[in-house]
Amino acid sequence: LKVYEGLYMMSIRDFAAGAKLFLDAVSTFTSYELMDYVKFVEYTVWISVLALDRSELHKNVIKGSEILEVLHQLPDAKKYLFSLYNCQYAEFFQELGKVEQSLKADRYMFPHYKFYVREVKIKAYAQLLESYRSLTLGYMADAFGVTEDYIDSELCRFIAGGRLHAKIDKVGGIVVTNRPDCKNGQYQTCIKQGDNLLNRVQKLSRVINI
Repeated sequence: LKVYEGLYMMSIRDFAAGAKLFLDAVSTFTSYELMDYVKFVEYTVWISVLALDRSELHKNVIKGSEILEVLHQLPDAKKYLFSLYNCQYAEFFQELGKVEQSLKADRYMFPHYKFYVREVKIKAYAQLLESYRSLTLGYMADAFGVTEDYIDSELCRFIAGGRLHAKIDKVGGIVVTNRPDCKNGQYQTCIKQGDNLLNRVQKLSRVINI
């Protein structure tokens, strides 16, 4: 049942729920009427890479004996998984290109392949940026095996959208990380909620006066 539920969650883009259900079913898989076990493990790797944080990925996938056994039959999925985990970003980008082509040809993942590729890229960029206070665009470009113009346009897009906490110094060609402060975030949330409450009270007072 978990395989059916996981497949449904994957098909509606709830990859976190899908990954949890698939991982729970790895050792008890019997749903051969849906897919073979190798394909099931491939799906599990794909969505776990996106849905799990680094520690969960290590615990549940990298160190998962059942998954490791099958990965010998899935060399591309294995390279994809381990290149991200081992911070080999240039190889990871090459493997992501292969995964993208596979997603395009998959009936469950085709509707989501653009979303998936974008989100995995953000995850990889964030993983690299977390290790530094600042780094050059040239270093990032070399790390991912792409041009400076490409990495610049990608970072600008994701920073502007609030998906990466960093800023780009165009003059110096430097990316400066800007990690969100937890307390500052709570303070800003409190201020926003207070403003909303005041606005509601003012609207309510007008209604009562009328």
